[in-house]
Amino acid sequence: MARREILLWPDVRLSISCAPVDEITDDIRALVTDMFDTMYDAPGRGLAGPQVGAMLRLFVMDATWKEGEKSPLVAINPEIVAFSDETCEMDEGCLSIPGITATVTRPERITLAWTDLEGYRHAREMTGAEARIAQHEYDHLDGLVHFDRLDAKTRARLEEIYA
Repeated sequence: MARREILLWPDVRLSISCAPVDEITDDIRALVTDMFDTMYDAPGRGLAGPQVGAMLRLFVMDATWKEGEKSPLVAINPEIVAFSDETCEMDEGCLSIPGITATVTRPERITLAWTDLEGYRHAREMTGAEARIAQHEYDHLDGLVHFDRLDAKTRARLEEIYA
């Protein structure tokens, strides 16, 4: 098991948009393996490249493993191609901001398109925890953390707690 260091906010790398993955190489495969090891060990349900200092548009996630059944997903160059009009509020945590949860409003359903490690393109509608995790990790690829989804007063209060 190769565990990578998880960057902690406000590390500047967590505020930078990531570059696309040009080619799926052995280095990318090793990175993904390390990211899963790191995520499961943390223990989290998702981890994006920039959270381990890899400034690439990829994330790993597993919405069900804490309930006893693993469903790992590798999303390379993901795109959220559709959002539902319906939204829901849910408490979110972040491995890069440990110990702090915040209530974030997000679309209830999304359609995510991504490339897998074998180079195949997929698209799937996601709901519930799966949609929430994918949106959270996707934000990291654009240099956003869940604090960026909060109103100024709530964010300031949580930043004070985290400091």
